[in-house]
Amino acid sequence: MPRSNTRPTSRDVAQAAGVSQAAVSLVLGDKWHGRVSATTAERVRAAARDLGYRPNLAARNLRLGRTRTVLLVVPALTTEFFAGVYTGAARIAATHGFGVVLYPSPEGIGPARNPFASAQAALDGVIASSMAADALTAIRGDQLPLVMLDSDPHGSLGAATVNLDIADGVRQVADHLLGLGHRHFLHLAADVASWTFDVRARQLATRTATVPGTSVRTVHAPISIEGAQAATEAALATPGPRPTALVCDDDKLAAGAYKALRRHGLRIPDDISVTGLDDLALATAIDPELTTVRLDAELFGERGMHALLDVLDGREPEAGDIPVHLVVRGSTAPPPRP
Repeated sequence: MPRSNTRPTSRDVAQAAGVSQAAVSLVLGDKWHGRVSATTAERVRAAARDLGYRPNLAARNLRLGRTRTVLLVVPALTTEFFAGVYTGAARIAATHGFGVVLYPSPEGIGPARNPFASAQAALDGVIASSMAADALTAIRGDQLPLVMLDSDPHGSLGAATVNLDIADGVRQVADHLLGLGHRHFLHLAADVASWTFDVRARQLATRTATVPGTSVRTVHAPISIEGAQAATEAALATPGPRPTALVCDDDKLAAGAYKALRRHGLRIPDDISVTGLDDLALATAIDPELTTVRLDAELFGERGMHALLDVLDGREPEAGDIPVHLVVRGSTAPPPRP
């Protein structure tokens, strides 16, 4: 018998039951059928009960490759959107006994470094944004059970893909502006190679093309206020018809555009309408408040975590994109009369 102040071990159980430690492992792991007798199995269980033995779950999880830890790979945390994704994922993970490690992919400093000595040994699975997909190879996350967020479902690296209905969000923006009478658009596009931004460009072009007399000019900018301001100022200085509506891929781009428009003496929305996409806190901090598409970041994270749990358990994840909706505020109005 072990000392009263010492946690009993599988060796103690084996000695008390008169069997090997291997037999204890088989019985308590419920893998004894056909390998040890029912009488021996009951003797092992009785010894474990009498000793108050509890398996070392941490060691068992390591042996089984189930550490109940998930890695969430996101772009560098430049907005609160991905903080919301983490919050939602962590909430669902906690209810299932999992933890979530957040890994922001570095920008502009070369390949991402592996945050673990061996990702496979330390993780059960990965949830990754397509904007941070380049980090997956470096951390060997693409060799683990993987759920992709904001990713082409027909070419995804993951076992499952979870998307917001970005295409419908852009359609809502375009229909709103077209309905107000806008025909000349400037698209301030994120200078990021990512499926989600390709979708935005395609949908804006497709929807506006259905209305005769429309034009869309596209300029690209890094997702920063300074980058958006510089790109907008350069676009405004280019000869040609002045746009009456500025469609931004992101609320932060819209905030930079505001600064450029005001520097050029343009009033929002009297001279030009502006839209964003995300509905960050920033959208109601600028004046006028921004018309934008609300994306439920926490629900996005929740759905991503549910999908990974389904993959780990061999179930089919929930299908269908997460709905989004346009929030109309003071930054849009009919275009000025010629």
